[in-house]
Amino acid sequence: MIARHLVAAALLAGPVAAQDTASSPISDNSFLIEEAYNQEPGVVQHISTFIRPDGGGAWAYSFTQEWPFRGSTHQLSYTVPVLNQSGSGTGLGDIALNYRYQLVARGHDGVHVAPRLSLQIPTGDERRGRGSGGLGLQTNLPLSVRPRPWLALHANAGFTWTPDARNALQESASTLSGNLGGSAIWLLRPNLNLMLELLWLTTEDVIGPDLQERENALFLNPGVRWAFNFASGLQIVPGVAYTVGLDDGAGADALFLYLSFEHPFRH
Repeated sequence: MIARHLVAAALLAGPVAAQDTASSPISDNSFLIEEAYNQEPGVVQHISTFIRPDGGGAWAYSFTQEWPFRGSTHQLSYTVPVLNQSGSGTGLGDIALNYRYQLVARGHDGVHVAPRLSLQIPTGDERRGRGSGGLGLQTNLPLSVRPRPWLALHANAGFTWTPDARNALQESASTLSGNLGGSAIWLLRPNLNLMLELLWLTTEDVIGPDLQERENALFLNPGVRWAFNFASGLQIVPGVAYTVGLDDGAGADALFLYLSFEHPFRH
């Protein structure tokens, strides 16, 4: 259960941001909460996440690539998940195509807002629990601010609508899921951050023709991230967290791994 919930969370956090100097604080590498900073012009980012719940052999991997489009106001990205469900093997999940607009950007430490719209393509096999079975639309509204030089705060709210979702029996119904969350990041050093994320998900599953069942899940995600900066402009950011389910709907706790490569693609 947790793999499905956390893959949804990873898709929410896919579009992040870029950095311009080795001395500036990390500002683009949250795990489950999306930060409201678009990619800078001429910089591309490649993000991998890996989730493995305690016990059993299930796991989930996602790869996201982000590109600025005609400056930093517009950002395009895609996310490709690969899922391993216990008893149903490994396969592709639903691919997401993302567009994000930098609506507000008030200096380096001021308020940033960057609404995102995503098209979720039903490339996963719903009969094996790896996809929704239909096209979906997802929106998320991230807000970011740094009230203190050592503290960054982020908040998210969004929903996912799948008008013709299908279950393993090929029964269909319209589903509507939502997300609400926030995070606090302590900049212990410019290249070493401690993180605490809180995420609430409410999801609908198809249980019969035009019938849905709703589940809620609450996650606490403490973690750490650090950066390696190179003279070429390459920045590598690894991170690790331990995701704790705070209610019965969350399922097992899980190990969360993160790795980002960010570099210029033109000079």
